[in-house]
Amino acid sequence: MLNREFTATRPSQVWGSDITYIRTNKGWMYLTVIIDLSDRKVIGRAMSKGLSAEETSIAAWRMTIINRSLTQKLIFHSDRGIQYASSAFCNILNGNKWVCRSMNRKGNCWNNAVAESFFKTIKIESVYNENYHDQDHANLSLFKWIETWYNRKRRHSTLGYKTIEEFEILNINQKIAA
Repeated sequence: MLNREFTATRPSQVWGSDITYIRTNKGWMYLTVIIDLSDRKVIGRAMSKGLSAEETSIAAWRMTIINRSLTQKLIFHSDRGIQYASSAFCNILNGNKWVCRSMNRKGNCWNNAVAESFFKTIKIESVYNENYHDQDHANLSLFKWIETWYNRKRRHSTLGYKTIEEFEILNINQKIAA
């Protein structure tokens, strides 16, 4: 549905989501994120020890709907992973009148470029520089990186090299002036 057009003119117009693996000394963790394409903010996330839909896509969705309201049509974009195709997750999305589904073509990571780019960034800037002792250590470290660095202070080329906070303030000021 997105046809590789990864832009949005308003918050909660297009959300993208995916899951990646994080190695710890005591086993794998799985990071699920939901990103608002209008400002590139991570608005929902879940760290889990397992890959069930409940632990990944559903947990991230629950956080997301607390952080962003749905009052207009939303495109929710993901890959075709079992967590996103599960009946439990589909029922949640289908139960919301504002949500329209969009999924990658099979085996085509370019159709989920925003999430893939985020994972490349978090791994280069954080994960590869850490030696996570266990899942709790990884969870705390990634929480800090996302919430205090990425969502607040990191500059984004798609936002005109502004931080997400600067971009949000600019948009609020433009709405007030209009």
